[in-house]
Amino acid sequence: MRTVLPIIGILAAAFFQPLESFAAEKKLFDGETLAGWEGNTNLWRVENGAIVAGWINRLQPRNDFLVTTQEFHNFHLRLQFKLEGTNGFVNGGVQFWSQRITNSFEMIGYQADIGEDYYGGLYDEMRRKKVLQMPSKRLQKKLVTAGDWNEYQIRAQGGHIEEWLNGGKTADYAETEQNIPTRGKLGLQIHGGAYTKVQYRKILIEELP
Repeated sequence: MRTVLPIIGILAAAFFQPLESFAAEKKLFDGETLAGWEGNTNLWRVENGAIVAGWINRLQPRNDFLVTTQEFHNFHLRLQFKLEGTNGFVNGGVQFWSQRITNSFEMIGYQADIGEDYYGGLYDEMRRKKVLQMPSKRLQKKLVTAGDWNEYQIRAQGGHIEEWLNGGKTADYAETEQNIPTRGKLGLQIHGGAYTKVQYRKILIEELP
């Protein structure tokens, strides 16, 4: 069970848009293949220029992740996602500063959450197992078009994490605990326990100093 912690001042900050074009950004997904990524290719595939997992007419039994082969330190990431599903916990997410857990299907690290009541939240996956920040449901509904394409942006630099959904700021978090890694892999999640399909596309990253 995820405990939701409010973000102070999120409503006031929601529509600041510091998201200019980045000359140094590069593609992490070529739109045609899973080059640069590793995972279960019986589940993860490329369709119509997007990375896809799951089927809306089939139960997804467990969490699963498609993971970059490369690690990243400080970065600004942007991508688009589309989440569809019924009959359960319809959810996905974008892992960062994360690693696969040995002999497990899970990842450990930070996650930019995706799903009803969790859009724009920052979750600590399989480590502290708790929500670190979460925008209000009102703000989520204002920013997100459910069942359609939405844009996520994540900036992670020196323990400072910021997230935006469709240009609205949803998280601004400074890590206070020592020994939390600020380098790791990126991962795309499909959450188990629902008839669900998740898609990701236009995945671009700018590495920061």
